[in-house]
Amino acid sequence: MPPLDAQRVHLELYARHLEDVRGNCAATVHGKLSTLCGFYRIAQADGYVVKDPTVFLRMPKVTYDETRALGLDRFQLGKLLQVASASSPSDGALFALMGLLGLRVTEACNVQIQDFQDEVRGHRVLRLTGKGNKDATMPLPEPVLRALLTAAGDRTTSPVVLTKSGKTQNRRGAYGRCKILVKRAGLPAGTHPHTMRHAAITAALDAEAPLRDAQIFARHSDPRITTRYDRGRQNLDRHAAHLVSAYIAGGTGPA
Repeated sequence: MPPLDAQRVHLELYARHLEDVRGNCAATVHGKLSTLCGFYRIAQADGYVVKDPTVFLRMPKVTYDETRALGLDRFQLGKLLQVASASSPSDGALFALMGLLGLRVTEACNVQIQDFQDEVRGHRVLRLTGKGNKDATMPLPEPVLRALLTAAGDRTTSPVVLTKSGKTQNRRGAYGRCKILVKRAGLPAGTHPHTMRHAAITAALDAEAPLRDAQIFARHSDPRITTRYDRGRQNLDRHAAHLVSAYIAGGTGPA
């Protein structure tokens, strides 16, 4: 059947096929259906279909485990940064960008030496274009600036993070370096570059940065995304279950 001839019932059958036959998880099904929703919205706007068949399409509910966003704690992150700095100047710069500035791995790999030469109101800053082609200006704390200058050396242009052969580091190579250095630091094997971004955002909240400031640091467009890190950070410590148990225990005195 041509996609433009599909009706809602056909898309419902497709969704149930993904769930029941292929065994896809709710997040996978939701992602595939969301793509279809975007396709048919554009098709309707451009006049290819009269009615959008996804308007009342049943979308699976996707739950989010907030504790998975915590990343490394401050001591683990500090250990990894030390190991990276001792490994090579490029590794030190790459991991400082991810672990102290919260940059995504591709953003960190794309940083050019000329991107951190400016000063704004007395602060040395890094200018970058991040996710969604959004420009950002971030102040450079002394440890990050020192790592960047060490990696740059005498160079005045070109990417700051290079491979051992002198080529531009990329996402795949960064994952490989992370795997090696994580093992060297004795950290959990599942740690990857984005774990460091998680750790940086969580560290900002642990350091009592206001949620709005943490959102700006993380460059999240929606504050609810940053809130996930806050809830995941403290929801087990301040969960009402502790209060209930203590309250009931206080009322169970001698008969």
